[in-house]
Amino acid sequence: MRASRTPFDLESVFRAEYQRVARIVARVVRDRGRAEEIAVEVFLKLWRTPAAQGEHAEGWLYRTAVRAALDELRRRTRRARYERLLGFSTSSFGKAPTPEEIHSAAQERAQEQERVRLVLSALQSRPAELLVLRSHGLSYEEVAAALDLNPASVGTLLIRAQQAFRKEYVNRYGAQ
Repeated sequence: MRASRTPFDLESVFRAEYQRVARIVARVVRDRGRAEEIAVEVFLKLWRTPAAQGEHAEGWLYRTAVRAALDELRRRTRRARYERLLGFSTSSFGKAPTPEEIHSAAQERAQEQERVRLVLSALQSRPAELLVLRSHGLSYEEVAAALDLNPASVGTLLIRAQQAFRKEYVNRYGAQ
């Protein structure tokens, strides 16, 4: 370790990256409050992981945020499954939707988004991470840095991730 090494400034990284990390998580979990909690947990994990503190901290943050968001989706999926098995009634709306709400375009969009989240939670971590980061607008270079990949391989890996997503979606919901 060099004596001239400057200490890691977590506060400036937090100020610079918190909103983007929270948005990435929110796109996955679709709950802004929970996304903010997870984002804070990600920064706490950064603070506790000296190996992640450095020039690649931003990529580490994105990768860890996506993984934490996908873990949250998996927890929700397990909980919903257990609640169904135990006979509890669950609804993501807090109340039973009316017939008008079921037929509205907004309802169809919400159902489709839930399907996408369920399929993402069923995929292996790397393909799900690739798809989430890319859908959030990160460039191939940023995705490569976040996931510690060769930038030249991101396109191929994204195509494979899209194929895995499509296959899982069709297996669950049929071709649409």
